[in-house]
Amino acid sequence: MTFKPAKWPRPLRSQEWFGGTGRDQIYHRGWMKNQGFPHDLFDGRPVIGILNTWSELTPCNAHLNVLAEFVKRGVYEAGGFPVEVPAFSTSESAFRPTAMMFRNLAAMSVEEQMRGQPMDGCVLLVGCDKTTPSLLMAAASTDLPSIVVTGGPMLNGYFKGERVGSGTHLWKFSEAVKAGEMSPEEFAEAEASMSRSAGSCNTMGTASTMASMAEALGMALSGNAAIPAVDSRRRVMAQMSGRRIVQMVKDDLKPSDVMVKQAFENAIRTNAAIGGSTNAVIHLLAIAGRVGVDLTLDDWDRCGRDIPTVVNLMPSGKYLMEEFFYAGGLPVVIKRLGEAGLLHKDALTVSGETMWDQVKDVTNHNEDVILPAEKALTQSGGIVVLKGNLAPKGAVLKPSAASAHLLTHRGRAVVFEDIDDYKAKINDEALDIDETCIMVMKNCGPKGYPGMAEVGNMGLPPKVLRKGITDMVRISDARMSGTAYGTVCLHTSPEAAAGGPLAVVRNGDFIELDVPNRRLHLDISDAELAARLAAWKPLHEQYQSGYAWLHQQHVQGADTGADLDFLKGCRGAPVGRDSH
Repeated sequence: MTFKPAKWPRPLRSQEWFGGTGRDQIYHRGWMKNQGFPHDLFDGRPVIGILNTWSELTPCNAHLNVLAEFVKRGVYEAGGFPVEVPAFSTSESAFRPTAMMFRNLAAMSVEEQMRGQPMDGCVLLVGCDKTTPSLLMAAASTDLPSIVVTGGPMLNGYFKGERVGSGTHLWKFSEAVKAGEMSPEEFAEAEASMSRSAGSCNTMGTASTMASMAEALGMALSGNAAIPAVDSRRRVMAQMSGRRIVQMVKDDLKPSDVMVKQAFENAIRTNAAIGGSTNAVIHLLAIAGRVGVDLTLDDWDRCGRDIPTVVNLMPSGKYLMEEFFYAGGLPVVIKRLGEAGLLHKDALTVSGETMWDQVKDVTNHNEDVILPAEKALTQSGGIVVLKGNLAPKGAVLKPSAASAHLLTHRGRAVVFEDIDDYKAKINDEALDIDETCIMVMKNCGPKGYPGMAEVGNMGLPPKVLRKGITDMVRISDARMSGTAYGTVCLHTSPEAAAGGPLAVVRNGDFIELDVPNRRLHLDISDAELAARLAAWKPLHEQYQSGYAWLHQQHVQGADTGADLDFLKGCRGAPVGRDSH
């Protein structure tokens, strides 16, 4: 059979492996054919890698193997050759010590899969919290044409006639049990209602936030973020994305063409409007660092500061992702930003159209779910960036999930040296704490935990909960689940394990939180702070080997995205020497 490559506008990477009649090309094609692929699939059509984060230990992504089949349909229809490739899957609910520790490992492994294998374009099949940013980071590093397809959120949960938001109600019910307002048996009964279909969290948690960020960045087709996992339109989206990636390869439309500074500014404003997770701060900073865009914490405050939160979803509001989709989903929110002059309308998307062209004709079908600006949950919904002597490089707070009366507060510090110290003390009736205090937890940042776990929304002590108090000011170098709520200062940088000022806070110190003025201040003298820092010693020993050692040695601070220092920047996807 004579090999005749198909005509294509430019040479394809995959033809370095499969094109021609030399020994090496026959070697590569021959092994592939043991799967039953016909010869003409290697005739010069683009090879599309479907990077699939499916795993039964990543429950949010456990249905992605079905979606992959629909992506393949679309790729075949458009004249491409789809190949499904398993990608490192970071499970939020199962990975220890925390999935965040492995986001960078996943990004690094997927980057090398993309770089070292014959892919001309990639479909990033994602869902659970860290899978979306890790694959976007990999795509940014290789700059191969790529498109995001998310698995979609779960259906609404219900318990005793009340909507149950995955994650959000876990925290609420857990606190209710500690306060004596709910029995352990009822808590166990509610478990079945929290996750009643395939998909990721049905709140505006990190998974839905990052799906929204992918769409707002222009890296997913319009409408992708909110379609429920079990809705047939989710499969249609997968198939249409499969078609689209083939054309993207033909047009050489790359992540660096889409993820420019204006796209990140669109995403930041969108995050404010949807009441998105604080985790988006770290992930977008890391993605920007990979693609070479200069994005900082100051950009988050500058772009998001005065954006109303108009999406009435838990944990900030009352509805769930199902209602958001039925109301029109993210395109309605993006259109609202455009009408308010808060959108870079000409930002390019993976569809080949501008962001504005995609959303200008959409309709809001439910103004109680996507609110008018004058009825916003909060008029200043963007992630707040706090600075001061306690957080010289910044800390973040989500106003839409906070209590208004605590946004300006001065309180006595009750300090926990790490998560184990917190767990040992928090239920002790003798703990010297009341609702006016500020809870402080150290050594839970990128180096300290290690990996920066979602423990920043520390549960309140039972004796405070029994008073009917549901919120206190909490400060840490940890993260908080996007499904959680409260007046919580997170990502305090530099972190305690790196010798930041948080490391030397003591019980009884007074701390001032002033959200309107973006201030987080430890109320001691400069001389006292300097003396404490000079005497500081790390609480924990460093790891001596393995990935944990690599992570602790090379992870950067939360203020720049907590990426590994040697993974910054776009390294491209050159075709290396063939070893055969």
